[in-house]
Order: sequence, then structure tokens, then C-alpha cells
Amino acid sequence: MTSFHILDAQAAEQAIDDLCDVLSDCINGGASLGFMLPFTPQDAQAYWRGVAEAVRLGQTILAVAEIEGRVVATVQVGLAQKPNQPHRGDLMKLLVHRDARGLGLSRKLMDLVEQEAARRGRTLLVLDTATGSDAEAIYPRFGWQRVGVIPDYALWPQGGFCDTTLFYKRVG
Repeated sequence: MTSFHILDAQAAEQAIDDLCDVLSDCINGGASLGFMLPFTPQDAQAYWRGVAEAVRLGQTILAVAEIEGRVVATVQVGLAQKPNQPHRGDLMKLLVHRDARGLGLSRKLMDLVEQEAARRGRTLLVLDTATGSDAEAIYPRFGWQRVGVIPDYALWPQGGFCDTTLFYKRVG
């Protein structure tokens, strides 16, 4: 059975092992997510602890998809904290474990987190993703508008420059 949830800080802490596994799987599958190879689930512990703390502080929305009680996909919205941006959020790290791809989890997670962001007063979401990646092709299907490309924005996990494509979506 598949379920979708917005996690509070306690639930985020309890899900850290699964979240580490999902992040590690995606990076080892070639996704450009801010980390370099080699990368293990243990390498992700500090990152997810920071996310759980940001959830506790009300700075991040964390959504997950579970299959039979195991987190297999996740996405976040960082809630802009600057006084002139109370309406904006940054979509981050839409991750689906390779074992769970093709099940429609991304669309349902995106719908859930976009609704939650709107409920929290956000009307504009932005994101960046690796140009030419599978992820880049997904966002237009979910109603996101492509803005443009920044060359050499980051590195691929195995090395080498990676361009990034920027998107936005109005929600709420």
C-alpha cells in the first residue's frame, strides 16, 4: 500500500534511515543533488538531520511517499525567510528510489507539497535541476514553467560541470 505524508520534525527524525537510503540511491544513480561520489547512506545522516531541524523550525516542508511503511520518495519546499519574500518557496530534492520509479509517486508528491506550500501562504515556487537530466523532463508535465539555463552551475556526482535549468510555478 502506498501513502503520502507531510512530516513533522519527529516523523522526519524517525524516517532518517529511509531518507538516507533514497538520497544515496539517487546520487549513485547519477543525480546531481549537491553531493559527490562515492556516497553512502551514512554520508547522508547529517544532511537529513539538518532537514529535520529545518522542519522543526518551520523553515521546510518535507513530504514523503511510503510503500508498505518504507519511505521510497521525498520532496521538500524551503520556505523563504526574507521579509520581502514571504510568498515564495524553493522546491528541493524531488527524489524517488530507483526501485519505486514509474509508479506516479513524483506527481502525487508534487501535488501534496504544492498544496501544503499554498496552505502556508506561498504563491510562487521555484526550483533548479540538472539540464538534460530525467528530472528536467518531469517538471513541465507538472505545470512548471522553464525560465532558462545557467551553464556550469554545479558538478555531476562523478565530476564534470553540470548546467542547471530554472523553473517556477504559481500555486495557491
